[in-house]
Amino acid sequence: MSSSATASLNMYSPCAQTCFQFNHASKSAPSGFSIGSLLKRRRSSHLYWERRSKRISISSYVPISAVLTKEETLEAEEVQKKVHFAFNFDSYMHGKATSVNQALDKAILLKEPLKIHESMRYSLLAGGKRVRPILCIAACELVGGDEASAMPAACAAEMIHTMSLIHDDLPCMDNDDLRRGKPTNHKVYGESVAVLAGDALLALAFEHIANATVGVSPLKIVRVVSELAKSIGSEGLVAGQVVDIGSTGATDVKLDQLEYIHIHKTAVLLESSVVMGAIVGGGSNKEVEKLRKFARCIGLLFQVVDDILDVTKSSEELGKTAGKDLMSDKTTYPKLIGLEKSKAFADKLNKEAKEQLSDFDPVKAAPLVALANYIAYRQN
Repeated sequence: MSSSATASLNMYSPCAQTCFQFNHASKSAPSGFSIGSLLKRRRSSHLYWERRSKRISISSYVPISAVLTKEETLEAEEVQKKVHFAFNFDSYMHGKATSVNQALDKAILLKEPLKIHESMRYSLLAGGKRVRPILCIAACELVGGDEASAMPAACAAEMIHTMSLIHDDLPCMDNDDLRRGKPTNHKVYGESVAVLAGDALLALAFEHIANATVGVSPLKIVRVVSELAKSIGSEGLVAGQVVDIGSTGATDVKLDQLEYIHIHKTAVLLESSVVMGAIVGGGSNKEVEKLRKFARCIGLLFQVVDDILDVTKSSEELGKTAGKDLMSDKTTYPKLIGLEKSKAFADKLNKEAKEQLSDFDPVKAAPLVALANYIAYRQN
């Protein structure tokens, strides 16, 4: 992200990509699919592959075996498999969310003191999209890891996220009554128990990573714990929350300050989720940093879309109080730059995020590409 967000606003171009390309199989390659990197073109060949093909119809060419060597033919057949790959986003999300919900249910059992554990489970198991844990798992699988290795870190990310929601809804913070379509934690269990439930979830997140992660080296587990801790401390989530509180009602909030709030209050935890998955999955330093940049973009995108939905959707559609930011006199992207420029900014962030995945296997990267589109085009 450029430090001069204001100057870049005029350069935004709408992004037309949607999850459609992953939900429907066709005879065309995804936009930006690199075939030139996989095949060597022979001078005498009548088959011409563009380096960055926009849409390639395999059936429009002569049989590849007629013009390519055996080795090149095998490579081309592998390309065709990827071209015809169909990614079912709804099925993927449902399957991963089910696995995450089962793991979360097992992570917090009902035991004494009963009230605090009921309060923790009430908010943690209240539903939600499970975007953060699914991002963690998808990043892990992208670099060669498996779901089981990533699940403790994925659950920890959701525990931290739930803690932040419980505390965010308190009367001393945003004073909200509705969350995920249900009364907020403090409305059910009281303010004191809600604060303690959030505290307990925070502690449990780190305990769960340390005790439940298997098949991962101690060094990587330490890296994961450090990554998560930094994302939520005084230089992460807490920093964003503090600056957000201080800027509420202010009339001189600038674009860079708003970006700081959103990056630290929202984006860092999504970033941490992806990075934790990449670490436990055994990703190289280069892969981890590529995925960090991807996650930073979709993290900011998530909050920009939240700002847009807050002024365009109803409370029933959102599952939380609509127009809350406006009523609280908080600075948002639509308030600062207008609704249309906010939408253009969201498109730009989505495009930049997906560019970070261009060097990965497109089949393995499909879940993250689809998740970026989901975040960009979600309706609640």
